[in-house]
Amino acid sequence: MKTVVSFLGPYRFAVFIALTLTLVELTVELVQPLLMAKIIDDGIMQEDLSVVMLWGSVMVGFSLIAFAAGITNSFYAAHVSQNTGYDLRSKLFGKVQSFAFSNFSQFPTSSLMTRMTNDVNQIQNTIFMSLRIMLRAPLLVIGSVVMALFVNVQLALILVLTIPILVVFLLWLMRKAGKLFKAVQARVDRVNNVVQENLTAIRLIKSFIRRNHESRRFTSASNDLRVKTVKALRLIETTMPVILLVMNGSIMAVLWFGSIGVNTGGASVGEVVAIINYVTRMTGALSIFSMIIIIFSRARASSERIADVLEADVNLKDADDQQTPPLITDGDIQFDDVSFRYPGTTRNVLEGLSFRAKPGERVAVLGATGSGKTSMFQLIPRLYDIDHGTIRIDGQDVRKIKLKYLRRMIGYVPQEAMLFTGSIEENMLWGKEDASKDEIEQALTDAQIHDTIVELPKGSDTVIGQRGVNLSGGQKQRLSIARALIRKPKILLFDDSTSALDVKTEKKLLDALKSYSCTTIMITQKMSTTMNADQILLMEEGKIVARGTHDELLKTSALYQKIFESQFGKEGMVHVKKIH
Repeated sequence: MKTVVSFLGPYRFAVFIALTLTLVELTVELVQPLLMAKIIDDGIMQEDLSVVMLWGSVMVGFSLIAFAAGITNSFYAAHVSQNTGYDLRSKLFGKVQSFAFSNFSQFPTSSLMTRMTNDVNQIQNTIFMSLRIMLRAPLLVIGSVVMALFVNVQLALILVLTIPILVVFLLWLMRKAGKLFKAVQARVDRVNNVVQENLTAIRLIKSFIRRNHESRRFTSASNDLRVKTVKALRLIETTMPVILLVMNGSIMAVLWFGSIGVNTGGASVGEVVAIINYVTRMTGALSIFSMIIIIFSRARASSERIADVLEADVNLKDADDQQTPPLITDGDIQFDDVSFRYPGTTRNVLEGLSFRAKPGERVAVLGATGSGKTSMFQLIPRLYDIDHGTIRIDGQDVRKIKLKYLRRMIGYVPQEAMLFTGSIEENMLWGKEDASKDEIEQALTDAQIHDTIVELPKGSDTVIGQRGVNLSGGQKQRLSIARALIRKPKILLFDDSTSALDVKTEKKLLDALKSYSCTTIMITQKMSTTMNADQILLMEEGKIVARGTHDELLKTSALYQKIFESQFGKEGMVHVKKIH
C-alpha cells in the first residue's frame, strides 16, 4: 500500500481540505444527539417551547453547515481520486514502456491491462470513498463511544464492552478477505487473457471451427472467477448479521438499564435517548463496514499488483558510462563469440556466434525454424542482453551506447507487420515524427506501396483498422518496411519481412534499397533473396554452420544445396552445376 499511498503526495492540500470537511460533518453528527437530549430534558419534559425552538433552530443550522461541507468534500475527494488514478496509469504505462522483453514473461499482456484498468479503478474508488464516506464510519464509532461516555458513563460502558469485540472480528475478516480478493483479481487476469486471445485470433478460430472449444475455455475461466468471487462475497456478507446481532443487543441493554436509571434518578430520559441515538448511528456506521471491507480488501490486492509492476527490476538499462551521439555513422556490425539464452531458461539458443557485416553490405540469414535467427536479430537493437561475448557497432560495444541513440539508427521490420489504428500517414510518422510529405512519399515509393496508396479514396489519409485489418498481408508488410525506411537508418533489419511479396515486387524493393546508405541484414527463406546478398549466414541450432556468397555456398555447403534444391528442384541444381 505504501507505493500507492505515495501518489497522494502532490494532493496533500486537497486531502487535508477533504478530511477537514469530513470532520465538520462528523462533528455535526455527534453533536446532534446532545442537542436532542437538551430539547427533550429542558424543552419537552419542562414544556418550554422556547427551548425547543432555540435548539431546534441550532440543529437546522448545523445540518445546513454539514450539507455544504458534504458537497465541497465530494468535489475535493473526486479531484484527489481522479488525479491519483491518472498519475498511477501514467506511471504504470511509463514503466511498461521501459520493460525489457524478459519482463513481459513475468507480466502477461492481459495481466498488465487488468492492472492499468481494473486495479487502478479500484484504487480510485477507494480513495474517493475514503475521503467521502469510509473514514467517517470508524471515526463516527469512536466519536459516538466518547460522546456516550460524556452523556452517561454507566450506560456507555455497554458500548465500551461490545465495540472492541466487533473491531477484532472486522479486522480478522478484512485480512481473510484480502487474500480472497487477490485470488479474484488473478482470475480476472485469466478471463481477460482468454478474451484477448480470442479477439486476436478470431479469424483462425472461425477457420478451424473452434468456436465451441473456445467457448468452453471462456466458460471455464469465467466460472472460476464466479466461484472465487462468490466465496469472497459470502464471507463478507457475514458481517451484517453479526453487527446487527451485537448492536441490537446493545440497544436492548441500554433500554433495560436506562429505564432502571430513569426510575432511580441515575439517568434522564434525554440521556437515554441520546445514548440510543449514538448506538443507532454506530449501527449504521458499522453496517457499511462490509462495504468498507470489500473495497479495502480489493484495494489492498490491487495496490500490491500495481506495486509489483512499479517495483519490477528492469534488467536492461543504460550503463552509467554510456556514450552520447554521434556514434553510429557507418553501420559496421560485428558479433564476437556471442552466446545467449532467454531469461529463466538454462539452454543457450545462440552459441558462439561470430561474424561481421561491413558497412553497406547486404547479409542474408538462412536457417530452419528455431535455428536462432530472430534471437540473433533481437540482440542488435539490444532488446535482450547477451550472456557471453561482445556485439560491436562501429567498433563500440552496444552495451556502451545509449539505448535511444542505438535504436534511433536502426530500422527494424518485424516478422509480423504491426500497424496502429490511425491513418497511413500517422503510421509513417510513427517511424519519424518530423518526416516531411516528400520523405513519406519517397519511403512509400521505395517500399513498393505508393501506387497502391494513391489509388485509395483518401490516399495517405486512409484510416487503417486495428492491426491493419483492412489491408492485405503484403500491403501491411510493405507499409511496415516503409515505416523503417523513412528513418534513413544506418542499420536495416528485415525479420522475414518480405514473405508476403511476390518475386517481382521483392526484386524492385531490393533494388530500391541500394540507394540507402545502410547495412542490411535480412532473415529470409527465399533463395531469390539470398542469391544477391553480399554474404549469407546459414544457421542451425543456434550456430553459424556456413557462410559465404551464394556461389560459394553452392559449392561448399550440402545444407545450402539441399535448401536450394527444395526451392528450384533438381533441374535447377543441375543447371547451376553446368554453369560452374
